[in-house]
Amino acid sequence: MTKLIVICGATATGKSGLALDLAIRLGSIILSADSRQVYREFDIGTAKPTASEQKLVPHYLIDICNPTDIMTVADYQEQAQALIASSITKQADKRNASLTPSLPHSLTPPLLLVGGTGLYIRSVTQGMKIPRVAPQKELRSQLESLDQRQLYAMLQQVDLIAAQKIHPNDSVRTLRALEVFYVTGCPISEQQGENPPDYPILQIGLDCDPAHLGDRIAQRTEKMIADGLVAEVEYLCQKYGVDLPLLNTLGYQEIKQYLAGDISLDKAKELTVLHTRQFAKRQRTWFRAYPQIKWFDAENPNLLEEVWHDVHKFIDFS
Repeated sequence: MTKLIVICGATATGKSGLALDLAIRLGSIILSADSRQVYREFDIGTAKPTASEQKLVPHYLIDICNPTDIMTVADYQEQAQALIASSITKQADKRNASLTPSLPHSLTPPLLLVGGTGLYIRSVTQGMKIPRVAPQKELRSQLESLDQRQLYAMLQQVDLIAAQKIHPNDSVRTLRALEVFYVTGCPISEQQGENPPDYPILQIGLDCDPAHLGDRIAQRTEKMIADGLVAEVEYLCQKYGVDLPLLNTLGYQEIKQYLAGDISLDKAKELTVLHTRQFAKRQRTWFRAYPQIKWFDAENPNLLEEVWHDVHKFIDFS
């Protein structure tokens, strides 16, 4: 039976390193759950696994989308679910068995779902039902010609259940709910919900004191700069243009400002650390809302062995 181990938490808590150690020990593969690592060429600023790390352990769901395209949560869910249901589990079972003495040959290695994008993880672990309706440019243009009060009143008429869950001032969700209704003829409230998978899931969260997390973020930012983030951003700006939406995300936006001459490199690093800490705080709040996640201290020197204890019980070696 397929088993899934989730490793989640805020950015810079060491999820990738722990996952790599576990995958090597188990003979598993890694499915990324990072909303920026899906995009090709955005490597250093997204802390994407290096080529050597990908040689050690097969990684999936990275580099699967062009930077000019949009990877929706529904797109990600579809690909992740297909991979989990496919033969990669069997392939992992056969992969370098001699290098995974910790796992009996009779057991199929679990899959590791690793990342900090909460919606990606939730789409898999809880089987979110997501209406597959692409943005409709003309329809949106027509709807946006109306004010939010009118739009919300329209939503109350066609989907009262959705309207009760959406704040009257939430223009983004109001517009999306109307868009789904007018494209499909069915209220979005009837197309949402959850259909959890039937395979066992162990969810592991990594966290540490916010002050220490800030130090880890600062150290990682310095490493990204040393690894060539400035050159990466410069190349991406030249290839895709400075208005590419992905270049307005963490790390890239600040370095873009530096390259434009608006701020110094030191200021770009300072802002990157600040914005990343703010983002990490939001991630921590998101993941803390899920009681099924078991938390571990990211700075515990015995982290791997403590996590392994839970993994051992989950897999049931007996």
